[in-house]
Amino acid sequence: TSAVTDDIVAWQSRPLDAVYAIVYIDALVVKVRDQGVVQNKAVYLALGVTMVGSKEVLGLWIEPTEGAKFWLKTFNDLKTRGVRDILILACDGLKGLPDAVEAAFPKTVVQTCIVHMIRNSLRFVSYKDRKALVRDLKPVYTAASREQAEAALAAFEARWGRRYPMVGQSWRANWERVVPFLDFPPEVRKVIYTTNAIESLNASLRKLLQYRGSFPNDESVIKLLYLALTRFEQKWERSIRDWNSVLGQLSILFEGRIPSL
Repeated sequence: TSAVTDDIVAWQSRPLDAVYAIVYIDALVVKVRDQGVVQNKAVYLALGVTMVGSKEVLGLWIEPTEGAKFWLKTFNDLKTRGVRDILILACDGLKGLPDAVEAAFPKTVVQTCIVHMIRNSLRFVSYKDRKALVRDLKPVYTAASREQAEAALAAFEARWGRRYPMVGQSWRANWERVVPFLDFPPEVRKVIYTTNAIESLNASLRKLLQYRGSFPNDESVIKLLYLALTRFEQKWERSIRDWNSVLGQLSILFEGRIPSL
């Protein structure tokens, strides 16, 4: 498999675009034999949306743990390969990620995935209350502005705060990472409020991993995922739907940061 190894090295070090409109980050867990012991390791993927609306896997990294140091190393890797700006980064609240983004790309807007926020909220809620609680949460993330979202959250807490105080506390603790998408028009909101773009990719990768038990080393994991990613990329649509409209909005909202095409 030496030919594949050479391809992977070239792929992981290839030059990237100077500016990406959106970058989605997510992780999947694999079992790897390390020093004779099988342990869980996380594989992190970064999926970028270029200025022409096409999707591109920027890289994948495998680490036993995550944190601010790991994420800073990852972003510095992107910078070394030519990335100088990311307009919006969407993630699921990964530990240490916001701090690392701000250190490497201080102008980047960090958006926590709303779907993950809802899922995390439901962990605290009994099954019989879930439907009603999700219905009452909806005005928070579908609000027209931050101010309306704040009022909707207060109304939610007035109804559910006594029974499930941890739900409102969770949203308030992450508030500054939850509400950035409300500053954008509908065309932009729909492509940044969730990390579904990369989650669907990871779901396809998990299907390849689930029947393989543990891997003998990190290199074998990277080889399999690289081969799968190159196959998946060939099937992707040329660009995100209604991209011209989205790009027009981004050009105004991020004036001076979008290169001429």
